[in-house]
Amino acid sequence: MTRLTRLPAVSAAALALGLIAAPAVQALDLSSMSPDERAAFGEEVRAYLLENPEVILEAVNKLEQQQAANEAARDDALVAEHLTALHDDGYSWVGGNPDGDITLVEFMDYRCGYCRRAAPEVEQLVSGDGNIRLIIKEFPILGEASVLTSRFAIATRLVAGDDAYKEVHDALITLSGEPNEGTLRRLAEGLDLDADAILARMSDPEIARQLQDTRALAQQLAISGTPTFVLGEELLRGYLPADQMEIMVADIREKRS
Repeated sequence: MTRLTRLPAVSAAALALGLIAAPAVQALDLSSMSPDERAAFGEEVRAYLLENPEVILEAVNKLEQQQAANEAARDDALVAEHLTALHDDGYSWVGGNPDGDITLVEFMDYRCGYCRRAAPEVEQLVSGDGNIRLIIKEFPILGEASVLTSRFAIATRLVAGDDAYKEVHDALITLSGEPNEGTLRRLAEGLDLDADAILARMSDPEIARQLQDTRALAQQLAISGTPTFVLGEELLRGYLPADQMEIMVADIREKRS
């Protein structure tokens, strides 16, 4: 029987984990091994890993870094492909500084706890900076109550304009309890808005189209949760505090200069 030449344990383990150069891998043809040789090789790998378990963590960390880099590259490509729809869809509310040098897009749901947590952080970032263009994408994904509030917000904009939308948006993001027609009517009346006109407009097909188009855009960007941000040309999945976004804004401007 052909006997397996005993390899140094580090070499055997590294080969198994793919952590050494390709020529060394080619020098050892695993496919030509006999069953006994494979078993011996496996024992070498097992012994090394038991003696040096940190190698497994190194390999896992390397894999996670590669996956993160691949996901970031994919997200960058998706944003670049859909940048016009993100920045200029013709219907989403635009606030902050409309002529700002950086655009922040937020996909949000009024019933989302993290969106509620993010709201004052976004306000702090935009108002404190003064040169950020903010775009809100109504993306109700948490059931009928979410759809109802988004319809109400969009109907307010169609009936009463952008300033009224901002007031309603801010009120809805802090609204307690389940929204219903009575709750929304009282909210509108409390803001001196025409509640009857807004409630009647909620069934407008234009609102359904806007929500459908935003959902389609989210699907194209592989967005399934809220809040999701696009800051500049970078996709940010999940809640971020204002200070972290401020650092990212500064980095974007530094790279442009």
